[in-house]
Amino acid sequence: MKIVIDTNIVFSALINASATIPEIIVSPFSDFRFYTSEYLLEELEKHKEKLQKASKLTEKEIHKATAKLFKYINTLSLEMIPQDIWTAAEDLTMDIDRNDTPFVALSIFLNAPLWTGDKILYNGLKNKGFDKVLSTHELIGM
Repeated sequence: MKIVIDTNIVFSALINASATIPEIIVSPFSDFRFYTSEYLLEELEKHKEKLQKASKLTEKEIHKATAKLFKYINTLSLEMIPQDIWTAAEDLTMDIDRNDTPFVALSIFLNAPLWTGDKILYNGLKNKGFDKVLSTHELIGM
């Protein structure tokens, strides 16, 4: 099953490497195939100091942990997403968080659920009838 991962899921995995989220991502027995956009890599770079502080890891350790995670996450170019899907994703995220538009667009494009730990995004999308969004709890129950 395809799953789109947003930034806060990867942040959570990097902050607490012994938690459930990284175990789900790197499980060799999983039927999940994880996807994200290159935008997530930009977000990691943009917030690397915040990530270092929260994780208490050095920059080198964060790079190593990120490389390990991304062995299990396929990174796709946002350029492959048609404009009509971008427009639909923008409409969905406009009053929630525009920074999540790339992940919603990728979710629509791949016809795959979006895994997020962002409760505002999760609830906002659900309230708009977007049912392809999953919490960690829901993903574990699959």
